[in-house]
Amino acid sequence: MDFKKIIKERRSIKYFDEHHKLSKDEINEIFKHTLLSPTAFNLQHWRFLVIENNELRKKIQEVSFNQSQVTESSLLVIITGDLDAWKKNPTKYWRNADKNVQTMMGDMIFNFYNHRKQMQRDEVMRSCSMAAMTMMLSAKNLGYDSCPMDGFDFDAVSKLLNLPKNQIPIMFVAIGKKKKEAWPRGGQLNLSEVVTFY
Repeated sequence: MDFKKIIKERRSIKYFDEHHKLSKDEINEIFKHTLLSPTAFNLQHWRFLVIENNELRKKIQEVSFNQSQVTESSLLVIITGDLDAWKKNPTKYWRNADKNVQTMMGDMIFNFYNHRKQMQRDEVMRSCSMAAMTMMLSAKNLGYDSCPMDGFDFDAVSKLLNLPKNQIPIMFVAIGKKKKEAWPRGGQLNLSEVVTFY
């Protein structure tokens, strides 16, 4: 698919064909490309929870304002972030690099994040958000639609998934075959309102 077409046609879809299934190859391709998303220090803070259990999906839907895409989408991914990724043997993120680079990066990561709770959280949000966008564009390239979601009870979802304290939910991405078109675009701001040249 043409890249410009992918960008223009990617919309947030609310209603999916609940009978459609993605193949394992399609799912793997989406994730393979998602993992190429950028992250600070290559920490790859993201964790992708694929919710296949229908009963669990129904429980998640109940704490997500009963939004239909939670149960109707072919693929429901809950993107969570590992707040402690920076201190879990950080040299592993640089395992293909020279030993000196591994040591240097390990020291830089520790010095940058140690005692900086807000920065740790901010980096997780940035990394997971970029991964979500890559995921949605990759899905669109395969002919699927998607919906990024933050309309849910974060604490309730954490409990349903039994997430450890260092792992926080960032957003859902629902993917599948659309059943209804998205509403017309509400209107984009003019470039002059959002782009400033210095």
